[in-house]
Amino acid sequence: MSGHPDPGTWLLDRLDAREQALTEQIEQARAQIEELTARLHDLDQDLDRLRITRKTLLVLAAEPDPVPPLPAPTLPGHPAYQQILTIMADTGQPTRARDLCLALGLPLVRNNIENTRAKLKRLVSLGILVEIEPGLFAPPRP
Repeated sequence: MSGHPDPGTWLLDRLDAREQALTEQIEQARAQIEELTARLHDLDQDLDRLRITRKTLLVLAAEPDPVPPLPAPTLPGHPAYQQILTIMADTGQPTRARDLCLALGLPLVRNNIENTRAKLKRLVSLGILVEIEPGLFAPPRP
């Protein structure tokens, strides 16, 4: 026997090596295709969501406001109401009817305190003030 391999075996070995190399390349290409397919699917979903968001925003922008804004409450005509609100704005603190009588320079008699309390309650009913606890009044928080 000579030192040369059999030509048929040599050719078959070369074919096997070539087949194995091509099989590896195919597997790598398939893996890349799977990755790209998954990536393409994700990008398509993102694009669909973006289009839906745009469409929803355009629909919402075209709709009229569902609730018209409420008109600002009208302050009763008596000047005492404006005086009460001015004092409350100046102090910046929740206030009781008794303290307002003092600030307004009214004598601390039951009639004055009750009249002031009634005015405060009216301002609460108009939404201009809130009663944060019984007898304690303040402007509403924004």
